[in-house]
Amino acid sequence: MKKDIITVSLEAEKLRAIKKYMEKKDADVQEEMVDQLQKLYEKYVPANVREYIDEREEDEGKNNKPKQRFKNNEMPSDKME
Repeated sequence: MKKDIITVSLEAEKLRAIKKYMEKKDADVQEEMVDQLQKLYEKYVPANVREYIDEREEDEGKNNKPKQRFKNNEMPSDKME
């Protein structure tokens, strides 16, 4: 699924402090932000809408897979006999 970019403004000194103390705990700002956005998504987007979006993602994944070609127009079931 296509991703969008979010820009957030924060005082530079606060961001430096966050990075400094997260680094001590081997945490990553980007990963934490993604986790928090996921929690917001789950909190505010109704379950049926999330399910619909998940199904669309699965369908897109299936449609983007390259089609497998078989020799001499054989189908996989032809080889199973």
